[in-house]
Amino acid sequence: MSATGRIMVELTEMPKLKNPSLVCGLPGSGYVGKLAVDHLIEEMKGIPFANIFSSSFPPQVIIQSDGTADLMKNTLYYCRSEPSDLVLLSGDAQPVSPESEYEMAEEITKICEKLGVREIYTLAAYITGSFTKTQRVYGTSTSKEVVKGFSKHGVLPMNSGSITGMNGLIIGVGKRKNIQGICLLGETSGYVVDAMASKAVLETLAKLLGLTLDLSGITKKAQDTEQLVKTIEEQMGGRHPPESLPMQQPDKKLGYIS
Repeated sequence: MSATGRIMVELTEMPKLKNPSLVCGLPGSGYVGKLAVDHLIEEMKGIPFANIFSSSFPPQVIIQSDGTADLMKNTLYYCRSEPSDLVLLSGDAQPVSPESEYEMAEEITKICEKLGVREIYTLAAYITGSFTKTQRVYGTSTSKEVVKGFSKHGVLPMNSGSITGMNGLIIGVGKRKNIQGICLLGETSGYVVDAMASKAVLETLAKLLGLTLDLSGITKKAQDTEQLVKTIEEQMGGRHPPESLPMQQPDKKLGYIS
């Protein structure tokens, strides 16, 4: 166990991996990245090897499926795969202060250096504020060559704007350490937990990494999202959703959280 400022890392092992890439999916708009990475963890039988705690996570505990309570945390998993191994990052929250976000990004990229990670993928949401029938995937990278190759995989390159929070910081800090970074963003309204956007991002990630994935689980969740969107549109009668529309709770078709 080690601590850096307000960050504490609980390391159970440091796995030896083959040319690993890191894929990050933390809670954010539409839960796009988190749903995608949680699917990867389940599908690829990810093995947890490190927990990361921060005093800048929201001050609460999470109730586990077995009824116990634990501090909020981010967890790193590893997966054996072809053509190369994967490290997966998921978690309960992102830090809530800029200083702790930078500290967390530094800590994660330090672990990447020790594991020999040469490529970091962050999965995020491209918020449009409206519902769409198709989910496009946008992208940016710390490498010009990667950006030039996006069109081969149906990724729309971004040429302006910014990526806030950990999804942007991790690849930015990684660049300073010669770790190539790619952020894939699934188009979403920002009003619901959007498994359709998660599925689109996963399909693109699989192409980039040469992975063969069973997407049936995330496809079922995407169908639930589609039905929810239809319900909202019917209730709104074609009007634009209000800014205050609460976001759907993960894994519950019509449950909301504010």
